[in-house]
Amino acid sequence: MTINVALAGAGAFGVKHLDAIRTIPDVEVVSVVGRDYGKTKDVADKYGIAHVATDLAESLKISDVDAVILCTPTQMHASQALACLDAGKHVQVEIPLCDKLADGEAVVRRQQETGLVAMCGHTRRFNPSHQWVRRRIVAGEFNVLQMDVQTYFFRRTNINALGQPRSWTDHLLWHHAAHTVDLFAYQAMSPIVKANAIQGPIHPTLGIAMDMSIQLQAASGAICTLSLSFNNDGPLGTFFRYIGDTGTYIARYDDLFTGKDEKIDVSTVDVSMNGIELQDREFFAAIREGREPNASVAQVLPCYQVLHRLEQQLAA
Repeated sequence: MTINVALAGAGAFGVKHLDAIRTIPDVEVVSVVGRDYGKTKDVADKYGIAHVATDLAESLKISDVDAVILCTPTQMHASQALACLDAGKHVQVEIPLCDKLADGEAVVRRQQETGLVAMCGHTRRFNPSHQWVRRRIVAGEFNVLQMDVQTYFFRRTNINALGQPRSWTDHLLWHHAAHTVDLFAYQAMSPIVKANAIQGPIHPTLGIAMDMSIQLQAASGAICTLSLSFNNDGPLGTFFRYIGDTGTYIARYDDLFTGKDEKIDVSTVDVSMNGIELQDREFFAAIREGREPNASVAQVLPCYQVLHRLEQQLAA
């Protein structure tokens, strides 16, 4: 059976999902949604997608659509996820699930009421480098004592990952910190019980903090230090150092090294080295198998509870 998909948001991340889905058997994107009809049609034509819309509601009315992937602005994620579930569609919403905790909680409730698959794009759970570490943890061969994470970009203007102007403003706390907050609890296999944050000056035009520092502690005793910046002029990206009881591992994108800078081969960890593809494969597999996916909205909700507490602390 082919799973028919509608993709909302044909920007930088939407295209990554379109490329990933091309590699997955028996999945077809039949509709693409974007604010700018002309640009969205260009993407649709490139990928051979017949239906183009500027309103998600139009795609949700297509009876053949089984599932939706949301790559839209953060502020729309929760309301659009609810709309998909209300329309009887399985949904994968790109990270973050929400930028207000109450909205994320509403999505989890609706998923539980409908029984549909609802998943959030916490890609770090699927990257082969982090999967390799996870397997050692699950096998009892490695326990996380500390994680040191740097998330660095150079975005002093409102641009996306392709360097194109954005119609919305990204956020260090609700988007970029969400990756690490969730991954830390996932890899520590223990809930976060303490969280602290400080932030730098608010940007006069963008209205957000451009620098932030977060400290976390899990119930296991493990700690995490996360540094985030939109002011960093290279190297760019997110870099993870795992310090544990039997070793140290450093993840740089999809590459993994020991603490002595010895490269670890992670090419055979999964069927692909592409975290987005692996994330999408999990979404479609959960639909076919009628099960909860890894990174379900219920599983990642504790991350947003922590972000909510940090936001309140920063506001105070």
